[in-house]
Amino acid sequence: MTATPGLGTTPQLASPDLLRSVFRRHAAGVAVITARGAAGPVGFTATSLSSVSAEPPMLSFGISAGASSWPAISRTDHVGVHILGEHQERLAGTFARSGADRFGEPTAWREGPEGVPVLDGVLAWLVCRVVARVPAGDHRIVLAEVVLGDHADPGRPLLYHQGRFNGLRD
Repeated sequence: MTATPGLGTTPQLASPDLLRSVFRRHAAGVAVITARGAAGPVGFTATSLSSVSAEPPMLSFGISAGASSWPAISRTDHVGVHILGEHQERLAGTFARSGADRFGEPTAWREGPEGVPVLDGVLAWLVCRVVARVPAGDHRIVLAEVVLGDHADPGRPLLYHQGRFNGLRD
């Protein structure tokens, strides 16, 4: 391939490394997805959260088919979706780290509607009914309809960019 005028680099063929490199440049909001599993609560950090529909209110998120939370997410009827604030970098890291005790101290949570674990101190949270799980390469896209939630905290969101958690700057 040749250099593309105005871009200064030679385009690369599609690969996992190219996709990761491009999306490191894409800032994304940080959420934690939770569910009740057979052996207790499960959860993971997600940057793939997206609004899908207003009528009915529906969202989507991606999860690796190899993730430790996937077995519970693959069977549950309801999930919790939590929008993290810029002060919750540590919480995001806990739910992103493999093998971490995600629901142990200092994580503050309670059992919410439909038995979904609800995290305390987040900017907003939703309980959603899972309506579909769509295979997408090595991931699954989960579509979920919003049942109820709360958006009381007026704080600023936590973002993920260039492989790090960041706050929003003015």
